Amino acid sequence: MSGKDHFLRMVLQDASRRLAAAGIEEARAEARILMAWALETDAAGLLLIDNISEGMLARFDAALARRLMREPMALILGHAGFWTLDLAVSAETLVPRGDTESLIESLLAACPSRDEALKILDLGTGTGCLLLAALSEYSTAFGVGVDLAPQAAALACGNAERNGLAERSAFVAGNWADSLTETFDVVLSNPPYIERAHIAGLMPEVSQYEPGRALDGGEDGLDAYRVIVARLPSLLSPQGVAILELGQGQGPAVSELAARVGLRTMERRCDLGGIERALVLKREER
Repeated sequence: MSGKDHFLRMVLQDASRRLAAAGIEEARAEARILMAWALETDAAGLLLIDNISEGMLARFDAALARRLMREPMALILGHAGFWTLDLAVSAETLVPRGDTESLIESLLAACPSRDEALKILDLGTGTGCLLLAALSEYSTAFGVGVDLAPQAAALACGNAERNGLAERSAFVAGNWADSLTETFDVVLSNPPYIERAHIAGLMPEVSQYEPGRALDGGEDGLDAYRVIVARLPSLLSPQGVAILELGQGQGPAVSELAARVGLRTMERRCDLGGIERALVLKREER
């Protein structure tokens, strides 16, 4: 083993130990991810590095310090994967999560023809992950993403450019669908649904670093659903479908809200952890 290899191994071992002590489960893997980022390579490239400069080590140390404070890895790296996309992230938005991909799976099941020229609306778009993933699957679709925060809408717009989807998307700042008068074939939303009293008890990566407006669902976690569901009858085209992300155990309550405005539940799809995550709604047939 060369001196370089020994030094790198020792640095990674120390970083892994410190990350584990901070309560991070995949400490060894995260140490390697941070080192690869600092050295501007990938995991395989770590084996080929010939020289580690002081600047690279300083970059690694700074990133490690941020992760030890439980800042999300995606915010340190500046990007996150979602579906087949690579998305820029910021503290203005939620970090895209794999659980949310169940909404795209539900969309593909509800609208199996990929050639449909769908009009898609994403309420609370954040990074744009849901809308952009949908557009990546439907090559003639067009979509609008709305977010309360102008900074989030701007980030989503940049992500559309980043993934070659800018010509088929538009992003605006607004309060849910207040400024919209047209109808859509698909409405997607991952609204805030955490009960307010529970936010402080979430893992630090969430409670300390992700925007409260994207988490806080009010006293019972249902405030945003009440607003969105009430607007769905005027937002959906006659055969339109709405797909909402759910918090754990919220399926029956949100389905009941939908039933009150003439929407029927078509599916409640589970994520990979077995939690009901995607609620699919359509108009009641008359």
